[in-house]
Amino acid sequence: MTTRLSQVVAVEKPIKTEAYGTLSAAHHQVQKPPLLAGITRTYRPRDDDGEQLPPESTRVQLRATDAIDDVKQALTRFYDVTATRDWANTTAKADIKVAGITLLRDAPVPYLLFLEKQLTSLHTFVEKLPLLDPAEEWVWSPDQGIYRTPAYETQRSKKVPRNHVLAQATDKHPAQVQVWHEDIPVGTWSTVKFSGALPASHVKAMLARVQALRDAVKYAREAANATEITQMHVAGPLLDYLFPAFTPPANEQAAAA
Repeated sequence: MTTRLSQVVAVEKPIKTEAYGTLSAAHHQVQKPPLLAGITRTYRPRDDDGEQLPPESTRVQLRATDAIDDVKQALTRFYDVTATRDWANTTAKADIKVAGITLLRDAPVPYLLFLEKQLTSLHTFVEKLPLLDPAEEWVWSPDQGIYRTPAYETQRSKKVPRNHVLAQATDKHPAQVQVWHEDIPVGTWSTVKFSGALPASHVKAMLARVQALRDAVKYAREAANATEITQMHVAGPLLDYLFPAFTPPANEQAAAA
């Protein structure tokens, strides 16, 4: 019987959850001795006219063989659907194409899933790359492998004190002098800025490529998941080996072993 890989992937998780739940419940139940124990007691008075008491009984609520059967049934579905997925992952493949160009042929589903996660991380990396300051004029410097600005000059000035005598000194008063500072050019700075950042247009183009490749990987995964596959039934021999059918002894009372 054939099915699609996408269908198997869709049911695998709930089947896995159910199997683990059944196994966990059975594991805890078989560790509760009262559930597996039963008893029947009848009372017979010593004398015919003695007090009559009703019989007492407690039924066995859980049989270990039933718990094993439940586990086997749940695990059979889980093991088989997992086997179907894993076997299919070796045959379900698709090409990764961007703008009509095949970048990778016959990529299996596990690798396509891996690439999706990687491209999400790379998108974050590229998005945070440093950009050149748009307020500056940048040119590429091939010798240094970085960007630089044209040299621009700025003057360096120095404050020089100046004064003006408002009133000459007398024998009774000192001179009145007004003091101020004047900026006098004393030199010229020639400045060139450098940057190891990237142009915004280049980063934008890389982001577009990351998104395009991520979309292509998703399309490829969907195509691979649409591949028709054969359902596997391999759990039976494994679980039958682990849990052979219980055969009660021929005598009525089982030997305590």
